[in-house]
Amino acid sequence: MTERPKSSRGSASAKESIVLVIDDDASVRRALTNLFESIGLKVEVFASAAEMLDSKLPDVASCLVLDIRLPGLSGLDFQTELAKANIHIPIIFMTGHGDIPMSVRAMKGGAVDFLTKPFRDQDMLDAVVTAIERDRKRREADKIVADLQALLETLTPREREVLAWVSSGRLNKQIAAELGLAEITVKIHRGRIMKKMGARSLADLLRKAETLGVGRIKP
Repeated sequence: MTERPKSSRGSASAKESIVLVIDDDASVRRALTNLFESIGLKVEVFASAAEMLDSKLPDVASCLVLDIRLPGLSGLDFQTELAKANIHIPIIFMTGHGDIPMSVRAMKGGAVDFLTKPFRDQDMLDAVVTAIERDRKRREADKIVADLQALLETLTPREREVLAWVSSGRLNKQIAAELGLAEITVKIHRGRIMKKMGARSLADLLRKAETLGVGRIKP
């Protein structure tokens, strides 16, 4: 690593964010800790992937700075294991022995960046800021879906059925015919659905249904 820059873009977003570092070299762990703390980021360091797996992952916007060559599980294999476990923390790889196949595999696996040692401190800081912002946006999107899912679960089975028909573009009259209901009954169901889902308009309801992946019923 090179001389530490005095500032980094995005440092204002460092609050309530954390960088996880896995490297078996203690001097690298210390240097990265100092670097990230210089812009106000919290840091947790580990000497191996197994050591990190034994700890509790932080429930805040975060990223993982991961060495390719590690004792036991390699960095690339750890990336694969995280994906299998449905853990989507953004990863920045670093290596002193990089090659094209390694970098291609890392980037195809969704890595934010692949830095070869010795790298510029600013390049690492920029990659970390990008990764944390990506994780923050993912968390915000996941929360929106979770909140909508909670609202969806308040619907009765019939209301869910009507919602599916509505999302397919059917009119009240058509839905009534399909379900063997009176049109006024369908209107009542739609009104209750709108209220329970917190939808301000039909377009808003359709956007919420689309976000949830509510199945569209084919004619």
